[in-house]
Amino acid sequence: MAVLIKESPIRRIQLFGQDIWLDFIDRGLIRSGSLARLIEEDGISGVTSNPTIFEQSFSGGEYDDDIHEMAGQGLGAEDIYKRITSAEIRSAADVFMPLFESSRGRRGFVSLEVSPHLAYDPVRTVQEARELRDLVDRPNLLVKIPATMEGLAAIRQCISEGISINVTLLFGLSRYMHVAQAYIEGLEERTGRNESPVGVTSVASFFLSRIDAMVDPMLDRISLGGPGSEQAKTLFGQVASCCAKIAYQMQQEIFASPKFHDLAAKGATPQRLLWASTGTKNPMFSDIKYVEPLIGLDTINTMPMATLKAYQDHGEPESRLDMNPDRPVRLLSHLDDLGIKLDEIADALELEGVEKFKKPYDASLDRIRQRGAK
Repeated sequence: MAVLIKESPIRRIQLFGQDIWLDFIDRGLIRSGSLARLIEEDGISGVTSNPTIFEQSFSGGEYDDDIHEMAGQGLGAEDIYKRITSAEIRSAADVFMPLFESSRGRRGFVSLEVSPHLAYDPVRTVQEARELRDLVDRPNLLVKIPATMEGLAAIRQCISEGISINVTLLFGLSRYMHVAQAYIEGLEERTGRNESPVGVTSVASFFLSRIDAMVDPMLDRISLGGPGSEQAKTLFGQVASCCAKIAYQMQQEIFASPKFHDLAAKGATPQRLLWASTGTKNPMFSDIKYVEPLIGLDTINTMPMATLKAYQDHGEPESRLDMNPDRPVRLLSHLDDLGIKLDEIADALELEGVEKFKKPYDASLDRIRQRGAK
């Protein structure tokens, strides 16, 4: 009797036009073959990394032998950090290369972030982006640059130079508009020099759970009684998903415009939205809260391992991102009435996000120095 094997819910998401990336990387995942199995069995089509993820490997001693060898060569802590992380990303890029090539450069990306200490320094950000591109030396690399106001100039310059970018730490809708514009302007500068935009791409990583983690306590206090209490209850746990759905509507309009149509005719591709920070922080909510309602065409969701496993277990894929398109706008319109300003929330989260990445980055450098580097 034949045994029916249920296809992975992660793989079934692809039927609705969304790619799933893994928000994790370490040496064991690559060398054990686990990453290759996730690609083969679940259809994982990319990997994202950040200073927090790498700090786990540095603090766990995974790279101590490499550190000792490089320190013996006289390399400083920052150079050692870049070389080790670039080597890991290069190894992951090679695992994804068959997918990257078979999809003609649409899938199979890996991401590596510039130093969080450069978040407000566009000149040095561009310099480090060039360095990381050269160190990894793979066409399926996305260099991560934060969506600070200063970062926008770096994003534009990198795209102009042909460096593909993952725009990270994006929290606000107004900032998203600037991010998309920076990508388009970079492509315009490139094509204006008669250089091809083919192979130059970008994703805009909209961070979700952190929005609700900041807004929900405010809504909770308002919901205890008084003016706006019922509105606050309706909005609780909904703000991040509403922002994502509105951003998707904006993305559709921006990249359907005549301005981008001219670039597309030359081979440019739209900047896709990527849902990041998709691990649920509030135990009251579903552990796949930032997956189920945000499945939609030409988007990406990067999941931490716990969220990936949860979705494998009980996910029910369906295209939901563009359902009830007027509802998100209507819900968010009530925030101003409650005295909650989304732009201020986004600014606070951006500042907090940069600081949160500085700490593990610095901890990794401290570990490297403890092992003998300068």
